[in-house]
Amino acid sequence: MSIIDKVVAAVTPPESEEARREARARAQQAAKPGDWLSLVLQHHVAIESAFAAVKATRDAASRTAALKKLALLLTGHSIAEEAVLYPALAGADEAGHATMAYTEQSAAKTQMGLLETIEPLSEDFLDKLEHIRGAVAHHVYEEEGTWFLELREKVPAVDQARLTERYREEFERYLGEDAVAVVGNSASGRREDARRASL
Repeated sequence: MSIIDKVVAAVTPPESEEARREARARAQQAAKPGDWLSLVLQHHVAIESAFAAVKATRDAASRTAALKKLALLLTGHSIAEEAVLYPALAGADEAGHATMAYTEQSAAKTQMGLLETIEPLSEDFLDKLEHIRGAVAHHVYEEEGTWFLELREKVPAVDQARLTERYREEFERYLGEDAVAVVGNSASGRREDARRASL
């Protein structure tokens, strides 16, 4: 871990696992089947699993392949949030949260790019991976605990349906045919479910 990583970790101590579970439970209660928030939560769970999959690998080729899957999911998810949800946050008088969200995701992308340059079976790799995982976990906590609950409350129902459609479009545009395989759920039929949920 670099000196900058250590300073960031010291300044932003992680929240407890219990706090994360409580935040996720609140977000799950606020989500409707097939809406943008339920999709975000599915992606968050898939991202957590992808981090664990990278760490669980035992050889360089498997670790590199798992890292590519993680990067694909993380980037697709962040692009969808950045193109759709963060502008909506800013439009709902939460520009500070939107700016913080962009900043945190930009930092995660930078660190993921640096991780690709580290020998995959080294201790440095695992240290950097854990640093990124911790930063992403904190970001997820902020989204699930407050930011996205505020967005759910402040945006009218008609606009919630638009957010759902646009979020799905952006995620699927980046991942293409891999969108279904990466998240583990069928994308077919969810558009109609989302439309009905917003009514």
